[in-house]
Amino acid sequence: MGLTADSGQCKREFFSDMTIEARFQLDKGSFSLDVELSIPAEGVTSLLGPSGCGKTTVLRIIAGLEKCHNGYLKVGDEVWQDRDQFVLPHQRSLGYVFQESSLFEHLNVHDNVAYGVKRVPGKKRKFSLDKTIELTGIGHLLERKPTTLSGGERQRVAIARALAVSPGILLMDEPLAALDPAGRQEILPYLETLHDELDIPVIYVSHSPDEVARLADHLVLLEAGRVKATGPIAEMLTRFDLPLAHNDDAEALIEAVVAAHDDEYELTYLDFAGGRFTVARKALAVGRSVRLRIVARDVSLTLEHQSDTSILNIFPAVIDEITPLGKSQLTVRLLVAGVPLLSRITRKSAALLDLKPGKSIYVQAKSVALLS
Repeated sequence: MGLTADSGQCKREFFSDMTIEARFQLDKGSFSLDVELSIPAEGVTSLLGPSGCGKTTVLRIIAGLEKCHNGYLKVGDEVWQDRDQFVLPHQRSLGYVFQESSLFEHLNVHDNVAYGVKRVPGKKRKFSLDKTIELTGIGHLLERKPTTLSGGERQRVAIARALAVSPGILLMDEPLAALDPAGRQEILPYLETLHDELDIPVIYVSHSPDEVARLADHLVLLEAGRVKATGPIAEMLTRFDLPLAHNDDAEALIEAVVAAHDDEYELTYLDFAGGRFTVARKALAVGRSVRLRIVARDVSLTLEHQSDTSILNIFPAVIDEITPLGKSQLTVRLLVAGVPLLSRITRKSAALLDLKPGKSIYVQAKSVALLS
């Protein structure tokens, strides 16, 4: 991580060891919000849940755009809201990216972004204008007006403008929701770059598990205005007491490091705690951290390490839990050197293999997706 100001001290000055502590209670007719949150100081925390569960309301309260009279919000050492005080929105060190870009239509791209920079005194600027433009890939758009931009381009400009105010927190409210599939694919790589580069916490609202899998480090699962669970995303995706592990597209995420490239077979090797993955060659530097997605239905199980198979990614594992899914299937939670993985198999297969918690087995990953 390393988006820094010219001084090279983006994070260290104000946000060292910062957490965001929040307690909000709010009644809005047929909807009530009652949440308590502790959000890490680094990385992307995603608020995930169905429409109407309170994700955007939480974000707006953090921003000060919606008042919660029975609320508490502490950001690092600063209390932004309690019984005795309420810091106004423009006095909160944050950037906000809405579903719609909300750009100044009469200004070109450069002036839209520079508007944010001008609001911050020079000594308080954490992000340089040039670096912000570089990270969002809008250098070739600077002279254009917002009306000439695609949806993805508009959102990249909106993100650049939010960063230009040198925020201590970046809030993003479903920034891809208004985009078509092409627009979402256009902007996702830039969001991944921000994930790697930003040294400020990002709170990302989404109802898309795909976006969350690619971007989030920490997950807050909301349901009907309540926090159902919170924790590191790899753990949350594989917990049987949560709905994510029971979805048709249930998956596990694994953090790995690029170990080497195979010139003869055009392959890339990725090391993690449980061994080494083999994937089609990627143009990635050795030593780079990456995230892998493995869908449960692409993981098969075998009692012995197979040698006469086309599957390259085979690892020893221990069965942690087994839960039924419908009448014919099971989901198996496995630990590969402590790393959780899911497998979706039939009840008959489980019976033939005599699967049970604590049993040693081998997992075969038939397909592995490299997310970053």
